[in-house]
Amino acid sequence: MKSWLAFMVISIAWASCHTGDKMDAAGQHQIADTANYTSIKWLDSVVNIGSIQMGAQVKIVFRFRNTGTRPLFLVTVKAGCGCTVPDYTHGAIAPGAEGVVTGAFDTNKSYIGEIRKSIFVTSNTRNRNEHTLIFTGVIKDKIPAQ
Repeated sequence: MKSWLAFMVISIAWASCHTGDKMDAAGQHQIADTANYTSIKWLDSVVNIGSIQMGAQVKIVFRFRNTGTRPLFLVTVKAGCGCTVPDYTHGAIAPGAEGVVTGAFDTNKSYIGEIRKSIFVTSNTRNRNEHTLIFTGVIKDKIPAQ
């Protein structure tokens, strides 16, 4: 009974040491350092790309500013579907500086009609560190060649 209780105490202590950890690309733990959190202001978090023809390639730009006092890092940036390839400002964004998240949207991998696509961003920001960027529009059928 004592060995079971010791095992439980050690397991709980070990688990509590790893709360807030994240895995980086190499599978290593990244400890969430809340003392170095900052704040972000999205200058563009929803973009309407308007009407475009099927077959078009569109680059969508979402701008942001580090409004905090610590360097801002975008930890992960992921598209909601395979029709969008995201990219972003890498490295530290200094307080007061701006950066971008872009999405290369391929209409050939989407569908005709109204669209609403998302890009998901995780950052070292207080209160809310997960952000959803949205772009909308209408994809029209190709005009037949004459």
